[in-house]
Amino acid sequence: MNLEMKHTAGQAAGGPSHSISKLLAAIITVALLSLVSLSASAMEIAEWRFQTSLYTKHWSPDPEHVNSSKLLNLEFETTNRWLYGFAHFDNSFGQPSQYLYAGYSWPLFSKDWAYFKLTGGLLHGYKEPYEDKIPLNSLGVAPAIIPTFGLRYKRVFTELQILGTAAATVTAGFSFGHKSD
Repeated sequence: MNLEMKHTAGQAAGGPSHSISKLLAAIITVALLSLVSLSASAMEIAEWRFQTSLYTKHWSPDPEHVNSSKLLNLEFETTNRWLYGFAHFDNSFGQPSQYLYAGYSWPLFSKDWAYFKLTGGLLHGYKEPYEDKIPLNSLGVAPAIIPTFGLRYKRVFTELQILGTAAATVTAGFSFGHKSD
């Protein structure tokens, strides 16, 4: 077995390159969680939100695509409309994935019942053979930006999340822990 074959076999078995990627992903995740918790403690949380996915539609259907993302998302919004959250879901290929994010929410039509939010953060979970399906995923963690349109009635809401050039997801959820409670 030549050196190149040994290196490839080591990577396939979770060798040094794979371990470094996992370590880097863990360090980035801990750093972001620390940053979020520090900034959140300095802000007033207006409400918490929990949501799940109802429907996913891929723009270009592929037999390998999974249309049930099994999303579980928890986020909070501050009194000045900044939001922070964490989502766990199955990606388009059925692999467990995570999205750690921060963003901002704007009311639409000067009403509280319609809003637009834009989040950005780190996406993890696209692994072989699909790691190249999202850009900049060379370390196993990629940046992501998700625009979202939402409608709310009291504590219940639904959102349409645009997942880049890949898909759109419809979610539903509820808010709790309002400042006025």
